[in-house]
Amino acid sequence: MAKGKDVRLRVILECTACVRNGANKSKRSMGISRYITQKNRQNTPNRLELRKFCRYCSKHTIHGEIKK
Repeated sequence: MAKGKDVRLRVILECTACVRNGANKSKRSMGISRYITQKNRQNTPNRLELRKFCRYCSKHTIHGEIKK
């Protein structure tokens, strides 16, 4: 079975609030929150966005899919 034709893909989700605010502007924010998850290529062809907890923002924010 070829790995390039798998239906499920690994995707990286990155906090959109940290990226917009320039992650290192404030003393509290030390980096950018990232999560790794999977999505079904056939059911979700467009970019994935989920609400996840960002430990740098200390609140739930939208995390969007980024390129690897």
